[in-house]
Amino acid sequence: MSIDWHALGTVFSVTLLSTVGLVGVFTLGIVGTSRRGPGGAAALSRTGGYVCFAACTAAVAYGIALIVS
Repeated sequence: MSIDWHALGTVFSVTLLSTVGLVGVFTLGIVGTSRRGPGGAAALSRTGGYVCFAACTAAVAYGIALIVS
């Protein structure tokens, strides 16, 4: 039995980067939607937060589609 270390390292790297990236985008979504205050900056921040949540949803849906197919 032999282990393809290069493939294992590739899977580990992609998994680590995508997890950190997804958590980062989700965190930006939380920060964006929690901003309060008057003016257009808060509305723009809230819209950006919703875009971050949509990106997270799309990434999770894509991952599930990859697993199912």
